[in-house]
Amino acid sequence: MATTLRRPHYPVPVPVHEDLDPRRSDGVDDETDEVDDVGVRPLGDSGGTVSDEEEEVEDAVAEDIARFEASFRNITQRYRLINRIGEGTFSTVYKAEDLLYDHYQNEWDLDGDKENIDNISSSTLKQTSSRVQKPRYVAIKKIYITSSPLRILNELELLHDLRNSLNVCPLITAFRHHDQVIAVLPYFQHQDFREYYRDFTVDETRVYMHSLFTALSSVHEAGIIHRDIKPTNFLYSPSKQRGVLVDFGLAEREGTDYHHCTCCVEIPDRQRKIQTSVYATTVNAAFQAGQPVPKPTYPNNDQRSSRRANRAGTRGFRAPEVLLKCTAQNSLIDVWSCGIILLTFISKRFPFFHSADDIDAFIELCCIFGKKRM
Repeated sequence: MATTLRRPHYPVPVPVHEDLDPRRSDGVDDETDEVDDVGVRPLGDSGGTVSDEEEEVEDAVAEDIARFEASFRNITQRYRLINRIGEGTFSTVYKAEDLLYDHYQNEWDLDGDKENIDNISSSTLKQTSSRVQKPRYVAIKKIYITSSPLRILNELELLHDLRNSLNVCPLITAFRHHDQVIAVLPYFQHQDFREYYRDFTVDETRVYMHSLFTALSSVHEAGIIHRDIKPTNFLYSPSKQRGVLVDFGLAEREGTDYHHCTCCVEIPDRQRKIQTSVYATTVNAAFQAGQPVPKPTYPNNDQRSSRRANRAGTRGFRAPEVLLKCTAQNSLIDVWSCGIILLTFISKRFPFFHSADDIDAFIELCCIFGKKRM
């Protein structure tokens, strides 16, 4: 059975720390749309919070890290940046060692708690206290300054609201220096989806999907839509049979952009709208005049207002209501994305849908479900 991860409760809101200064005990300094392929592997192929391995860093990545350290004041006094492990449309993620790990409560670190229990049970208290502390790793998400402040605040608030949720990546803390915001997240052990999805048995697939739906259930119970469910946003460890849902950059509270849509209308009313549509009127007029029925076309002067709806997500995983600009989207769009992941396991093809744009994506769905049903 899949292992579920429950987070402890934090009674106070998570502050956004500004201008890092490790000399302060509380870590707070008072002075100072549409997305297609959203990046690659948000938290990379991690080795867990505890690791002894040294990593090779490319020169370009080392230069990027050096620029980051120089631009964000005092970050080197709290974290030792090691490598760049993910890059997306709105952020870059780095692996870092937490230099002040022992100065704070770390209920989020399940691997660290397990190690402490193992140490106490396997040695005396004196031996445990004299033992050299292993490095503890976190993932630092540098949110691009081009991101809207409201988008950044929304992501941090949602992560904080989901702090007790099963199989959901918790927010450790956040910092701001001038216009740059970083979020500090746990560094979870997982394996690249492309390395195991072809080899998974039915039972292993069942465990994976159970873990994913457990996370999604926690998110939906909190009234939140993730909007970007895909394998690279669910960090799964086949050996531990557990996973965590990450990257809430596109998430929103359910009902945020909700507007009444024709798809919500009862069937009789919907049929009446179809029968009184411009095309139906044109067809009836041609039939009565004994003329051939005209082919469906776009009106030359369409007086209707443009249709606007949230279309955020990753190409190949967006639900039909997202592609069709439905204004009454709800949490079911996340369930659709989970179904695409299951389809990937069954077909052993990734990505299953590989369209160039929304039109091609819609045609792909029509080939499976049929034009009439779509």
